[in-house]
Amino acid sequence: MRQTSHAWLYPALFAAVAFLLLLGPGTVQATCAGWNTRAVSPLAAVPRYQGQMFPPWSHGLNNPAVERGLEFTVPQVDDLPDFHGSIDHPALVIFVGGNYYFAMGPLVRAFENVHPQLTGRIYYETLPPGILMKQMEHGGTITIGNMTWTIKPDVYAAGLKKVDYYIAHRILLGPAVPYVTNDLTIMVSKGNPAHITGLKDLGNPGVRLSMPNPAWEGVARQIKLALTKAGGAALERTVYVSKVADGQTLLTHIHHRQTPLFLMEGLVDAGVTWKSEALFQEQAGHPIRHVDIPAAQNVTAVYAAAVVRGAAHPQAARAWIRFLRSPAALRIFEHYGFRSALHRNGAHHSTP
Repeated sequence: MRQTSHAWLYPALFAAVAFLLLLGPGTVQATCAGWNTRAVSPLAAVPRYQGQMFPPWSHGLNNPAVERGLEFTVPQVDDLPDFHGSIDHPALVIFVGGNYYFAMGPLVRAFENVHPQLTGRIYYETLPPGILMKQMEHGGTITIGNMTWTIKPDVYAAGLKKVDYYIAHRILLGPAVPYVTNDLTIMVSKGNPAHITGLKDLGNPGVRLSMPNPAWEGVARQIKLALTKAGGAALERTVYVSKVADGQTLLTHIHHRQTPLFLMEGLVDAGVTWKSEALFQEQAGHPIRHVDIPAAQNVTAVYAAAVVRGAAHPQAARAWIRFLRSPAALRIFEHYGFRSALHRNGAHHSTP
C-alpha cells in the first residue's frame, strides 16, 4: 500500500504561524483585566484581557524589593498580590491586615526615606488578620499553589481589640499603638445599577452581595453590627444567613480584593467594605463607586500595631510603629479617607 506524504503540512503550518505573528502580540498575549475574545482563525479564539480588572493593581509599585530579576506576572493565573518584597534576608517583616494594602507601598517608600539603610529590605503581607495569625501559628510557614515558604513577622497590625487580645495572650509585646481609624461604606458598580441607597436595600430579594467571611475577616463583625443598627437582627440574618444559604451572598476569603473584583465581573451588585477601599478603587479609575452609610448606622475601626514577641528585628519594628503616627504617614492615610486615631472620640466606635 502506498503511504500518503504529509510534507505539504510544513509550509502550511509555517504560513499559519507567520499569519499569527503579523496580527501582533496583543492577539496572543493577555494584558491586564476583563475577558474579551479576538478571532485568530476560523477555528479558534484566544482570550484577551481588556482594561485593568484583575490584581495586582499596583503594577509593581508596592514591591519594595530592589533587585527583581525576571518580571513574570500573569493576572488571574500567576500573581501574589498580598505578598510584597523579597524573603531573602529582610531587615523588617510586617504582617498587616489587608484593609489598606494600597497605602502600604507609599508608606514603605516614605519610611525608607527616613531609614535608607532598610531600602529594599522590607517584606510585608496584607492578608486578613485572622489568616496572618494562622500563618504565625504555623511558624510563619505558608503555602500558595505549589510554593511553600517561611517568614516570621516583626510587626503585627490589625484592629486595636485584636492586637490587645494577642498582647494578653503573649503573642505580641505591649503596648498596642493605635494610629488611624476607618469607617464602613457600601461598594457598588459605577452607575449603581441595583439602585442601592443604604444598608436596608442589601436585604432586598435579588440583590446579590459580596460580604466578608466572619470566619477570618474581623470586619464582618463590624458589618453585622452596622446591619443590626440599620434593620435589626432580621436584616443581619437575611444578609449573613438566608442569602448565604440561597447563594445571593458570596462570602469572601480576601474581602479587600474580592469584592471590587466580583463587582467588576458582574457577579454581585454590592458589598460592604471599609470606605478607604472604595476610595482607592475610584482613584485607580476602576468602575467602582460607594454609597455612604450614616454615622448612626456606621461602625468605626481603630487600627493598631505591636511588636511580635521574639521578633528578629525589634528595633526596626519599633521604628515602623513610631512612623505610623508621624505626619508623613498620616498624610498618606488621609489620602484614602483614614483619620488619625490620636483625635478620635468614643461615638460609634468599635475595634475589630
